Amino acid sequence: MDITVTVNGEPHRRTIEPRLLLVHLLRDDLGLTGTHWGCDTSNCGTCVVWLDDVPVKSCTVLAAMADGKRVRTVEDLGHGGALDPVQQGFVACHGIQCGFCTPGMLMTARWLLNHDPDPSEAVIREAISGQLCRCTGYENIVRSVRWAAEHPDGAPA
Repeated sequence: MDITVTVNGEPHRRTIEPRLLLVHLLRDDLGLTGTHWGCDTSNCGTCVVWLDDVPVKSCTVLAAMADGKRVRTVEDLGHGGALDPVQQGFVACHGIQCGFCTPGMLMTARWLLNHDPDPSEAVIREAISGQLCRCTGYENIVRSVRWAAEHPDGAPA
């Protein structure tokens, strides 16, 4: 089937198998490997992207469902060589360990801060509850999101 999807602001027209998952379209066809592929069961959350500005787990979304829609991936967070404040927070607060869960965490955190610029620790924990991190124990991830909330324009130059 033929689909047209706008990924990170760029339109792409592709002929796909109806069973193709969005994560595979992004990684294998478009070369956007920042979106990680972990479990295929929607449990780990490493594959979170935005579909029309809503976070989704791309390992359980068919690429056909993205036809005519906008997808935003982790590659689109930073602009002009500058990291997004969420990315800066993960660096500043050691929210990155092995890095496998990081793309999904970053996309979820950015969405959260876009909708709640000053979330409590409890709200942050709820927002990331659909994602697994086996390295950090979540403490540094929560600190990273709080850092981004406290520095909405990023780190001072």
